[in-house]
Amino acid sequence: MKSPMLLWKWVAEESAALCCTCATRDVNYVTRRFEHEGMSFLTISLPSFGKDFEKSLDLRKADRNLFQGFPWQAGLPRFLGGFLDLVFDRRSGVLLNTPSIDAIFSIRQLTLMFGKILLPCSDAREKKAMDDYIECEKDVRVSDSNISDQQWSDFTRIGNLLFRDVFQRVDREIYDNELIPKHGPGATADRLRGNAKFSQQTWPRRLETLFPFGEFALPNWKYFDEMSKVDILEPRDEVPARVISVPKTLKTPRIIAIEPTAMQYSQQALARSILESLRDKDYLDSMLGFRDQTPNQRMAQIGSREGNLATLDLSEASDRVSNEHVRHLVALFPHLHAGLDATRSRKAHVDGHGVVRLAKYASMGSALCFPMEAMVFLTMIFVGIERALNTSLSRKLIYQFMGLVRVYGDDIIVPVECVPHVIDSLESFGIRVNTGKSFWNGKFRESCGKEYYDGHDVSIVRVRRELPSSRERVAEVISLVSFRNQLYEHGFWRTCEALDEVIRKVIKHYPVVSPTSPVVGRHSFLGYSVERMDSNTHSPLVRGYVVSAKPPEDPLDGYGALLKCLLMLEQKYGSKTPSRDAAGLSELPTIDEVGGLPAVNAEHLERAGRPQSVALKLRWESPF
Repeated sequence: MKSPMLLWKWVAEESAALCCTCATRDVNYVTRRFEHEGMSFLTISLPSFGKDFEKSLDLRKADRNLFQGFPWQAGLPRFLGGFLDLVFDRRSGVLLNTPSIDAIFSIRQLTLMFGKILLPCSDAREKKAMDDYIECEKDVRVSDSNISDQQWSDFTRIGNLLFRDVFQRVDREIYDNELIPKHGPGATADRLRGNAKFSQQTWPRRLETLFPFGEFALPNWKYFDEMSKVDILEPRDEVPARVISVPKTLKTPRIIAIEPTAMQYSQQALARSILESLRDKDYLDSMLGFRDQTPNQRMAQIGSREGNLATLDLSEASDRVSNEHVRHLVALFPHLHAGLDATRSRKAHVDGHGVVRLAKYASMGSALCFPMEAMVFLTMIFVGIERALNTSLSRKLIYQFMGLVRVYGDDIIVPVECVPHVIDSLESFGIRVNTGKSFWNGKFRESCGKEYYDGHDVSIVRVRRELPSSRERVAEVISLVSFRNQLYEHGFWRTCEALDEVIRKVIKHYPVVSPTSPVVGRHSFLGYSVERMDSNTHSPLVRGYVVSAKPPEDPLDGYGALLKCLLMLEQKYGSKTPSRDAAGLSELPTIDEVGGLPAVNAEHLERAGRPQSVALKLRWESPF
């Protein structure tokens, strides 16, 4: 397929057939603008139209201040007019009493389909994103200085009411040296990768008080001599976090920070303890999400149908959680406070700005960013709810909000009647609410990648990568096949037939398989294909391409290898192995005693880290 315009045309024509309208003028209009503006029209201009459409659903009217850059006729934009007529009144622009759900879905699909394709931004947009990161730092400092003593007092009091039991448990685990660290799979600021992370040669002095190198980075004190090779870094010599951009949309990149190895390692230990403690409190497990997005999605669906729950979205959420927010949240728990401060990167290297001192607690990339921002936001939400209720909060009162309040990252759900006070509370503490993506007036709701109108799922299928030109473009091939299969589930069967012809030109073997099959193939409600039977197991087989990704060679031996194996045991069984607490190795549990080793690659001491390349291998595999 030479152009994404062809894909847009197929989806537009099938959407028009679904809604009993015509898309010929829309196709011609998009074709003309695509010829003049290129991909930016599909990835920036059309998504802007889609977001304005969502806001119009919330306002119950197509506002003239919206849909900038598109011509109007009477009370509606001329573009996608056949679809819009099924949602709004043509003359007044007012939302119909019973708008077409199919038309709402189609408009969103046609305008937002390319909105989050992974393409690199221009250098100017990259530079602006870095400049905005610095401006955000300045805003955080100003916001902190504007918060009154009474606000901080309310914040600390309500935070303690919500999280007292959690903070006490983590505080004790830090004091008793029960935390279990872990290395993540990603990059680090000091550029250690894979198995090399288990043989660290530097360690910040700030960590030594609560996270001493000998306890955390050595298998046990038998290897005390290794300490002589370690450089204990004074604060001025610490490696700063490295701020980088990663693809998000063509309009703006996502800004994250790569943490130093020692910081990330210790952050993982604290994060594990915090998350486990939060899960053990039923009301907090109900209100905070870290792995499962479905509760947020269900609540958004209920809110769209019943109108009782609002969905709020935050701008630059993690970058606006300041170190002061975290300090006041845990002010009554000295060991936790010290641990959160010790594992925090205080400075970062930003392209074009050098090394800057950070006012935020942590950027995306820190293992503690997600849990700490969620707890900070939940505290601010209940500060607002207390004001809305005009009564002092109690634990009993908080329990009444189970199923009504939930935080997952920057996606927030609160009762509609509390929205003004919650927004006021968040913004008074320096957090910005994105009103363009927050909904509480109409019947449209959005949370955690799912969108609903009046209880109906109107979530769309997005193009995530460029269209592949050959089988060697593995990521693009996998993405296109996934996009095709999602379209199939949404009923775009004619578009899928056209896409199948395109995909067959890229990969010759393209069988019908079940969604659980490892083969890159097409899905069908009619089952899966069988090309032959396995002579040993007598189970069906198909010939197709399977994704093959192998970690790079990265041999590990010595104390680093032992440390890695012991940490794997600790992470699986939740407590330090005897050999980590004592000097001898004879007390290490046997495989039989612990019930088998954790499931890992048998070559984990020879190969580690993220695969540097991915390939498609042709083989016989199960179709299910």
